[in-house]
Amino acid sequence: MMQIPSGVEPIVADRADPALKEGKRNILGFDREDLKLALAEIGVPEKQIKMRTTQVWHWLYHRGVTSFEVMTNVSKDVRALMADHFVIDRPQVVEAQYSNDGTRKYLIRFADGNEAETVYIPEEDRGTLCVSSQVGCTLNCKFCHTGTMKLVRNLTAAEIVAQLMVARDDLGEWENPTEGRRVTNIVMMGMGEPLYNFDNVKKALEIVMDEEGIQLSRRRITLSTSGVVPHMERAGQEIGVNLAVSLHAVRDDVRSDIMPINKKYNLEQVLTACANYPGAHNARRITFEYTMLKGINDSDADAKELVRLIRKYKLPAKVNLIPFNPWPGSDYECSEWAQIQRFSDIVYEGGISAPIRTPRGRDIMAACGQLKSASEKKSRAERDREAAAAAADVPHMEASDSALGWVTG
Repeated sequence: MMQIPSGVEPIVADRADPALKEGKRNILGFDREDLKLALAEIGVPEKQIKMRTTQVWHWLYHRGVTSFEVMTNVSKDVRALMADHFVIDRPQVVEAQYSNDGTRKYLIRFADGNEAETVYIPEEDRGTLCVSSQVGCTLNCKFCHTGTMKLVRNLTAAEIVAQLMVARDDLGEWENPTEGRRVTNIVMMGMGEPLYNFDNVKKALEIVMDEEGIQLSRRRITLSTSGVVPHMERAGQEIGVNLAVSLHAVRDDVRSDIMPINKKYNLEQVLTACANYPGAHNARRITFEYTMLKGINDSDADAKELVRLIRKYKLPAKVNLIPFNPWPGSDYECSEWAQIQRFSDIVYEGGISAPIRTPRGRDIMAACGQLKSASEKKSRAERDREAAAAAADVPHMEASDSALGWVTG
């Protein structure tokens, strides 16, 4: 069950069942147990269930197929049976935008018409996919564009996994699923608070980490939270991925002003939860995200207090300093570059790594804190017209082509 901060009411949209299409169940996003039960329910012989589950799992998550017909090691009768009852369905990519720096942003529409954004960020030594966990957000952080949206609903495990599938489709990764892959890391840092959608996030990441499927290891997955204290230790125990905490201030008065969740879980509670996070050590440090806001949280005194707090709680930590990424209507300015560098130097001198994150994808509103995007300002009809116009410009599009082949970029 979704847990919402007191005083915040979610908007529950009238929605189609995202697991159904034309009366058939979409098996993309099924975990192993779901898949076993589904195969049994449609009449696959009991003695074949284990084998067929392993085979179908491999095709779904290791090969990324979208048709049962290509599952050549599955018998024809079982393939026909699955096709009668199931589909393998990706959500619709309404818009794909490509930044000058190589960043890619996907606006994805789910079965009920709700939308979320996913961002791929290429770097020299990795390719990181920033994944959303909710449509909208409950937290209302003042410096975050996503925070200006109302929460609509949690994403299902299938919808979370589908974001990775869509990105891998666009990047052409399925032909050689593990060699030279471009999505090497996942960060749960997109729209929403992952720990307010704990069960679905856990299920999705277990699918992603499965050694016979997508095969991303725990050390390559980071879950970011604004400090939902009751679920932080549980995340370490039950999911076991890297932890990032949106800190953004070192005093309760400042943090409460820019991040209302601090009124519920203050700095002392959040940092204590970090100290208790299972598996944290010097080789697997907690990351503190710190957006640099001019005149708000960027003073020399703030930097020194940050060092003091990390030492006080004996945290194996590093700090990511994020130059504020502006968005239409924002009330903040990015700190001066010289001050960001000075802040970093002070933290480094305190013995704590404090790299400055290079802004990526600003030209397509894909940078950190921008995932509401100007796309929300367009009406759905406008986006549909754009997509239809783009499709009309690509004659003879084959059904097997990636959906991203016809979206405007």
